[in-house]
Amino acid sequence: MTLDWWTLGLQTINVVVLVWLLSRFLFKPVVRIAAARQQEAGRLLDEAAAARAAAELERQRAAEAHAELAAQREAALAAVEQEAARSREQLLAEARREADRQREQAETALTAQRRSAQALAEDQATVLALDIAAHLLARVPDSLRVEAFLGGLVEGLDQLAPAARQTLLDDREALTLRAPRALAEDELQRCREALARALGGEPRLTVAVEPGLIAGLELEGSSAVVRNSFRADLARLQRELSRHDHADA
Repeated sequence: MTLDWWTLGLQTINVVVLVWLLSRFLFKPVVRIAAARQQEAGRLLDEAAAARAAAELERQRAAEAHAELAAQREAALAAVEQEAARSREQLLAEARREADRQREQAETALTAQRRSAQALAEDQATVLALDIAAHLLARVPDSLRVEAFLGGLVEGLDQLAPAARQTLLDDREALTLRAPRALAEDELQRCREALARALGGEPRLTVAVEPGLIAGLELEGSSAVVRNSFRADLARLQRELSRHDHADA
């Protein structure tokens, strides 16, 4: 086999020219295009990564904002519940205080009514007792309505302290002797003598008629009063009954 060197040389030249042409007009542009596209792809990838990072950051911020909003909502709900609870407690406390106040007022009013009714009943009982006593004593001789009570009046004076009796005796104003009727001269004289013995001296004496006594005598000075009358006994009995009723209540 023989080689045609001219043919081989021409073909080699053709290959070299072809490679040069391809390198100059094809490979380099393709490389530039590939590099440009690779650079663009890198830029796009970087932008995509940056977008992903921004999206992730935005997502985190949104999650944090959502969590913060949820926390604020929970705190607001808790504050509203606490305020509602405080308002409810205040309303209940005010209602209890109002109920207690109204109950106290009702109890006070009821107590006042009871006392008023009791006082009215006691007054009516006293008036009735005095009326009954007056009717009963109307049949008693007038002398007994006075003289029978003189000894009790003297005993009341004897129970006073000596200084109190001396004060009655030295009283610049006349002592008032109250009687249920006008006294006869002999009755008045006996009263003066008994009072003088009890006081240790004859007092200045003024007689006053007071039918409300029903029966008995009362001696009144500026600093002391001695009573021995049916009216005083009824009043004392009424006070005792009232204390007994209060003790039972």
